[in-house]
Parts: sequence; C-alpha cells; structure tokens
Amino acid sequence: MKQKLNSILLIDDDKATNFMHTYLIKKTLVVDTVISKLNGEEAIAYLTTKKDGEYPQPDLIFLDINMPVMNGWEFIEEYKKSNFSKKSVLIIMLTTSLNPIERKRAEKIEIISGFVTKPLTVEYLQDIVKSYF
Repeated sequence: MKQKLNSILLIDDDKATNFMHTYLIKKTLVVDTVISKLNGEEAIAYLTTKKDGEYPQPDLIFLDINMPVMNGWEFIEEYKKSNFSKKSVLIIMLTTSLNPIERKRAEKIEIISGFVTKPLTVEYLQDIVKSYF
C-alpha cells in the first residue's frame, strides 16, 4: 500500500451492515474517513454538495444493488452523468445478490471495478488497497 486512503463511501440501506463494515474498515487502518449513505440518492446528494469549496471525492465506493429510493444501478447511471469528480474513484459492488445476471451486468460497466458478495472482509479490503492504491 502506497499510502492511507482519504475516504471510503459505503452506500447501503442496511444500517447494521454499514456499522459492521465501518468498524471493519477502520480496524484495518487503511483510511482516514468512512462515510455511509442509505441509498443512491443520498450518495449523489453527498457527492454533489461542495464542502469548503470542493466536492467530496472518496477514493473507494462500496455500492449495494438493492436499495429503496435509488438502487445501485440507478446510482451508477447518475454518477456517470455527473461531472463533479475530477479523479478516478474505484467502485466495487458489494451485495448479497448471487444472481449471475447482475454480476455480468456489473462486468459490462466500465466504472465498476469489482462485484463482491457481502460481508466485506479484512482480507478482501487489504487486497483491494494493495491492487489499486
């Protein structure tokens, strides 16, 4: 790992999952800040709202598929339309879905770098950081 990440954004409607994943991520000491949002709409609002004159730019986004309000696929479409991000953000689908159709759909979307079944593990997180950062 070259350096500690600035931030990771969790997008998942399950508060318990967000709590568990936040705990696990902080335990690995790979990031300074973990932000969680309960659906894609909240995440888009977060990413498109300037703070101190700049848009938040997480290094890594873990994205659930099945959420109310705006699901993971809808988030991806809105994210692709946006121009608020000046740098490349690693997006990993983190889901309970075992549906091979969803995995194939994710593989066809260029900005999605991975498709992983929950729960997130320390080993997987460390592998991501080693491979991409």
